[in-house]
Order: sequence, then structure tokens, then C-alpha cells
Amino acid sequence: MSGLGEREYNSMNRITQCMHGKGTVSGVMRHRHTSQTDIPSKYLAFSGMFRPVVFWNLTDRCNLSCTHCYNRSGPGCQTEGELSTAEALGLIDDLAEMNIPLILFTGGEPLMREDIWELAQYTRKKGIKMALSTNGTLITAEVALRIRESGIEYAGISLDGARALTHDRFRNSPGAFERTVAAFAMCREAGLRCGVRVTLTTENCSELEALIDLALTLGASRFCLYWLVPTGRGIESYERLQLGTNEVTDALTLLYRKAKETDPSSMEFLTVDAPQDCIHLLASMKQDGSPDLADARELLQSLNGGCSAGTRVANIDSHGNVYPCQFARSENFFVGNIKNLPFSRIWGNNANPVLAQFREKQACFGGRCAGCTYRELCGGGCRVRAYAVNGDFFAEDPFCFVEENSIAVKR
Repeated sequence: MSGLGEREYNSMNRITQCMHGKGTVSGVMRHRHTSQTDIPSKYLAFSGMFRPVVFWNLTDRCNLSCTHCYNRSGPGCQTEGELSTAEALGLIDDLAEMNIPLILFTGGEPLMREDIWELAQYTRKKGIKMALSTNGTLITAEVALRIRESGIEYAGISLDGARALTHDRFRNSPGAFERTVAAFAMCREAGLRCGVRVTLTTENCSELEALIDLALTLGASRFCLYWLVPTGRGIESYERLQLGTNEVTDALTLLYRKAKETDPSSMEFLTVDAPQDCIHLLASMKQDGSPDLADARELLQSLNGGCSAGTRVANIDSHGNVYPCQFARSENFFVGNIKNLPFSRIWGNNANPVLAQFREKQACFGGRCAGCTYRELCGGGCRVRAYAVNGDFFAEDPFCFVEENSIAVKR
């Protein structure tokens, strides 16, 4: 499973940018009417657009078989049915016509797709920014240089433990940790920006601080923490691996402390797949008397309700199927297929019932989300998780740790 490391766009909580955000609000406002391809990368997440960042699963093939993979990728996956090179180039043409700001090449392991260099070079020619999501094990010095020379600006590398034992068990591949760590050195040598991506679970949460320290040592420019979503192989492992409220709060408190201690120009911190994380961040900043609190709140409110799925984020799988995000992969969230209709027409159809659901920010949610006063910030959390656990798209997000009117910030 493999993100601008994903410029980690879905439901992201940009801890560093909010904490050290002087000038960011004015920058966002200044670029409100700028063409998406001309907006600086750090402002893309705050641009209100239905021209989404596209997470494109180039292939289902992967040299690893990770426990939590949302795509069920692995060595046994076949190429049959994958978009041909011609179909892929046609898709890039369509995305360029839409003025898409960024394509994230993911998988599977995208480096296993033989024509990735042709696709990347064509994407650069069309003026679209690119990032790569990879497990890192196939990155040699030559590959790292080729990634940079193809026009890909950033590689998000998955690292799920501070120790080989933890990472290799999670990735079901002895030796994966050593090869992944080596990939960071190869990327630095090639002049390619890279960052760490970790999915935090019961099996690696005790290593979070050590993993952050390792990321700094490896020269990562970004530390992106994902929370588990029950999709793909994550469905079978969800109950066993998902964290509880205290573990989540402890992790967020640690991230906040580390973000305070870390020079924002050396590494930034983000969390993904739980928009409600921003509530803990604002509470921590308020408790600290942060002078950036008002700017942080304004930045978060500019996202108009948390989750980016179906608006600022889109997913196209290896067969051309379109979904609101890479975690909304059930049949119930199928939007269309680019072999039958261009992506631009699929995405531009506001009458599509799936897209309409994800784009309705004033929906009548149930459970604790129904009357929660924080909903204007988090948008009701992750709808994919709500549906997977409760069988109801409008149910409360079961991963929400927020207690109404009583947010405790641990020290």
C-alpha cells in the first residue's frame, strides 16, 4: 500500500502548517483566484476546488503483501484489465484539460508498472505536478535519480516501525525495513524530496516517538500519520489493529509536542483520515496560548468541513474505476469508469448520487455527530469509516475521540 507524499490530501490535519502558519492565511487568500497548476504546493490543500488531487493506482501488483493494504495488492495480482499505456496517456490528457493540480502515482507498488517513466514524462509535459507513493524497497540509486529526472517532485515512503521486527511483520516481508531505510539515503543522494508515511495501529503505536526521531535522522521532509480505515485487507485486521481513545489522544499529544520541538523547515507533521484531529490541535494551541491560534482556526475553516473525498480528492484505480477517495473503494462508492466516460465528465456530474453524498457538507448525520458543535471543523469525520462500521453513510464516525465541551489535552 502505498503519500506530495500524498501531499496527504484526504481528511488531513496539517499540524505544522497550523502551528507555524504565519503568512499562510494571507497566502491562501492571495491565491484564491490563481490557476490550480500555479498555486504553490503548500496552499493546494486549502484551495476550494472540484479539480481534485488524483490518487491513481497505476497497478495492483506489489512485491509486498501488507496487513492493512486498502487495495489488497500483492505479488499474486495480475495485469489483466489494467489501463493500457494508450488509455493511461489519454487519461493524462483529460486531467490536463481539467487543470488538475497534482497526480499521485500509487499502487500496489507503482514502480512495478513498466511504463511509469513514460507516463511521468508525459504528465510533466502536460504541466501537472506529480508525487509518488511507494514502499521504497525497489528504490536503488539509479531508480531514485530516474524518479527525479522524470519530473516527480516527491516520494512518500511507507515506514511502519522504528525496528525491523515491527516493520517487516507489518509488511509480511523479512528485510523490507533495511531496504526501505536505504531508500531514503538514495533519494537524498538524488536530490529527491521524500517523507515518511506510517499507519498507526496497536502493533506499532509504542514506537511512534522513536519512528519520528528515525524520520528526522533519515532526512524526511514530512511525517504523515495515517489512521486505519476498514477497507481492503484493513477490513479483516480492523478490530485487532485499531487504536482506542487513549492511544489516539496520546499519539496526537506526542505529535503536537514533536511539531513544537522541530524546525518546520526541516520536517512537517500531518495526520490523515480523521478530520476531527484538528479539534485536539486547536485545544492544544489554546492551552499553550499560541499566537497562531486564530490563523490556525481560519485555515481549518477554509476547508469547509474536513474531509476532501469527492471534492479536493479523487481516486482512479488500475482498471479505470473512479471513487471519491482511495479508501472509498466499496461497490457502494463506485462513481464510474474512464473506459466508458472521460474522468472530467464523471467528476463534473453533480447529479451522481455517490458524489452528491460526499459533497453535501450540511447532511443530517446521526449519533454524536448530529448535534456536535465541532462539526463545522471536522465535517463529521470519515464517512467511509462510518459506513464500514455502522452500515450507514450518515452515522457517526466510530473513530471520533472528541467529548463534546470537554476536550482534555494530555501532557
